[in-house]
Amino acid sequence: MSLLDVRNLEVTYPGGAAAVRGAGLTLAPGEKLGIAGESGCGKSTLALALLRLLPAGTRIGGEILLDGEDVLAMKWGRVRAVRWAGASIVFQGAMHSLNAVRRIGDQIAEPILLHRKETAAGARRRSGELLEQVGLPAARASAYPHELSGGQRQRVMIAMALACDPRLIVADEPTTALDVMVQAQILRLIQRLVSEQDLGLVMISHDLAVLADTCDRLAVMYAGRVVEEGPARQVYEDARHPYGRALSEAFPRIGDPASRFAPRGLPGDPPDPAAVPSGCAFHPRCPVALDVCAAQDQVLREAGAGRRAACVHVPEGAAATGEGAASGGAAGTEDETEVRSGTA
Repeated sequence: MSLLDVRNLEVTYPGGAAAVRGAGLTLAPGEKLGIAGESGCGKSTLALALLRLLPAGTRIGGEILLDGEDVLAMKWGRVRAVRWAGASIVFQGAMHSLNAVRRIGDQIAEPILLHRKETAAGARRRSGELLEQVGLPAARASAYPHELSGGQRQRVMIAMALACDPRLIVADEPTTALDVMVQAQILRLIQRLVSEQDLGLVMISHDLAVLADTCDRLAVMYAGRVVEEGPARQVYEDARHPYGRALSEAFPRIGDPASRFAPRGLPGDPPDPAAVPSGCAFHPRCPVALDVCAAQDQVLREAGAGRRAACVHVPEGAAATGEGAASGGAAGTEDETEVRSGTA
């Protein structure tokens, strides 16, 4: 049985903004899934929906099955019990997620006291153990958030997420606003902890290179829908959907100095969630769009072993070598498989 199974998820904010439109994904126990896309594509909304952390008045439809139990059908008391203990989240921006006037140790201890019925002394001891587990001295439990660096605060957030031994961790842009070296440290820490504790991981990022290096599988979102999914490295190096390919090509390639200066960005912006274009939502920006793309939406279809893409240019069951205009022709050439920066 899947650890997480999201089926036809719909999220509409007050005012009519459809942030997630029929998204679906699955996660096996111990698997790492990356979700990529530009800002405004629905990634963070999906992450918050998994634990029912969306604002009041938001309409949510579909199913979110965690260990076979529908989170959206749970009574409020059951939702509170599942958070932290069954699934936990590492929020984007640690400085804004920690209470500025409470000591670090007290904040880590809070979910332990709520969910484990531990004594205060036991919770303090567990807080120190968790800090050491994420590479910080236990003595830092007495510090306030402003006394820690950005990387240290993010380690505290990871310690909090692990406090009640959940089976699923949701990490929403866990390296935002951190310098490159600290980003690498945080990513290695997450990989190590997830592997050692056999946790399921859903990681949100706009950076395909980070996700390809961290995750087993990758899902690309656009305008609230998953438009491509498959093995992370394959999606990064040989995207089948034009949007996934554009995200990948936005990064300069190692060994190609000209790519540093070439205009590789995708023109335009993601659509307003309150006014999504008809047909395939990507067609106004798509370099290979056809007339049918504006009239008819595309559903995910088989695009090779373990891969799916929602594009008219992807033949049903396309071979793993890469077919169709979404891949720019046959894959496997030196140019297609060249290593891009940020993956090492």
